[in-house]
Amino acid sequence: MAGRDRFDEDSLYDKQHAFNNEEYAKELAADQYDPEIGGHDRPLRTDDGRFYEGGRGAGWLSLVLAVCALFFMPIVLGIAGIIIGYIAIRKGARTLGGWAVGIGAAAVLIQLFSPLFR
Repeated sequence: MAGRDRFDEDSLYDKQHAFNNEEYAKELAADQYDPEIGGHDRPLRTDDGRFYEGGRGAGWLSLVLAVCALFFMPIVLGIAGIIIGYIAIRKGARTLGGWAVGIGAAAVLIQLFSPLFR
């Protein structure tokens, strides 16, 4: 029977042995996708229902760099905060990364436009 993905219990080629076959293992892995758990573009859920947020360390680092950019070396630290904040957003820490990008951009813009107001 072509197109049949289920095996009978008395089948000689069951799913346990199919995972050892490289060509057939890919086809079986597609059956195990669970949209409730999440894909690569969504944060994962923990056992207690909260979301696991990846990139938290990068998010905090970028936020610290962006806040420090407000007080000294705004061009260097601001751009570093923006870049690392973008990386944190891509890894899943959207709030921390977003704040870091915003504060870093504000620090750079303040530094660039401050000579106009003297």
